[in-house]
Amino acid sequence: MSQDAPKDESTGTDDDAAGAKPSPDSDAASTDDGSAAPERKPSRLERRREKIRDEIERNRRGEYSVPTWVLVVVLIAVIVGWALLIILA
Repeated sequence: MSQDAPKDESTGTDDDAAGAKPSPDSDAASTDDGSAAPERKPSRLERRREKIRDEIERNRRGEYSVPTWVLVVVLIAVIVGWALLIILA
């Protein structure tokens, strides 16, 4: 290949072209005929993030609930305290 020949830009190894990612506006799920491809199953990480987002939204709306383990600990503490009061009195 001679140095005078122009470089084909479509096959060049320019950093911008080689590392380019598809734009977020492009719809990767659609096919050429316009019909949408079946959606993929969300990964474990995506499901976990969605669950956390939902919980944060509920808490911001005031729908906060005390976790069950906290209620169990409080109940045990009350029962043990009541039993100690009766035994030691």
